Amino acid sequence: MVDTQTVEGQEIGLVTEYFAKIGVAGIDLTASLNVGDLIRLQGHTTDFEQAVDSLQIEHASVEAAKAGDQIGLKVKDRCRRGDRVYRLPANVPGVTTRIRRWLGRLLQTTTTP
Repeated sequence: MVDTQTVEGQEIGLVTEYFAKIGVAGIDLTASLNVGDLIRLQGHTTDFEQAVDSLQIEHASVEAAKAGDQIGLKVKDRCRRGDRVYRLPANVPGVTTRIRRWLGRLLQTTTTP
C-alpha cells in the first residue's frame, strides 16, 4: 500500500483498468478533475506526474469530470489497477519542468489573438 503521507496533493481517484495498447487508464473519481490539471499516479511500481490533456466519459471528450464519474485518461506511462491518482497544485516543487513549459505554451496560445 502507498504511504499517502509522502504524496503532496489531494487524492482524487483510483485506477480501475489499464489498456496497454492505447495507453489509457480507467479511473473512478472521488473528486473533480479538469483538463489542464496536474496529476500524479502512484502505486507499488508506478510513480509519475503529468498534465491532463483530455478526459473521456463513455467515449465522449469532456473538459471536466466530477466525483463519482468513471473516466478514461490517456497516460504517459504504464499504470496498474489500484494505483492512486492525486491532483497536484501547480507550484509543487516536484512538478517537472517539461509540464511547466507545456502549461506556459498553452496559456500563450489561448491568450494571444
